[in-house]
Amino acid sequence: MTLDQYRSVAKVYFDPLVAIAIRCGLTPNFFTLAAFTASAVAGVLFYLRFEFWGIVAVALNAFCDAMDGAVAREMKIQSLRGDFLDHAVDRYADIFIITGIFAGGMVPWPVGVFALTGVLMASYLGTQAQAVGVGRYYGGLLGRADRLVLIMVVGILDLLAPSVLWGLTPFGWLLVLFGFFGHITALQRFAYIWAKVEQ
Repeated sequence: MTLDQYRSVAKVYFDPLVAIAIRCGLTPNFFTLAAFTASAVAGVLFYLRFEFWGIVAVALNAFCDAMDGAVAREMKIQSLRGDFLDHAVDRYADIFIITGIFAGGMVPWPVGVFALTGVLMASYLGTQAQAVGVGRYYGGLLGRADRLVLIMVVGILDLLAPSVLWGLTPFGWLLVLFGFFGHITALQRFAYIWAKVEQ
């Protein structure tokens, strides 16, 4: 289960913000690029061990990532180019944030690489389904919205009650979870797409 399926519930809360954004002349691409910038800043802040501000930057990334699609749908200007830009930026955001966490020494690098490969493979297979004619597929255990929420929650818990369990901090165990469930999600998506693809 992923949080992505609750977008219709979140829409009620985003609609007023979307209306304000449109009145201010803010475009979907503005929010996409703002999300890109926020993720890059988050990565740098985590690398520098400014954990609190890194969490704030992740929250800003999540907000802008939700707003770009919502504004595009409201303005009825969804396009293939915008969709392509959004997915490219999302993958860079994953790379910036996760790499920042382990490159700064908060997590051992093998754990970080395990997490990053799981996240990227799950995301790749979700969009590759469309390339082979199945249609975009986001099923599985761990989606992007889940990851962003978990980074914020675990980050706050780590700040309030720092601890180490079997050599790993809460962030370390979170990246283990990202890697494990990311690869399971990738396998789930692979199996679904494989069954749907015409031979």
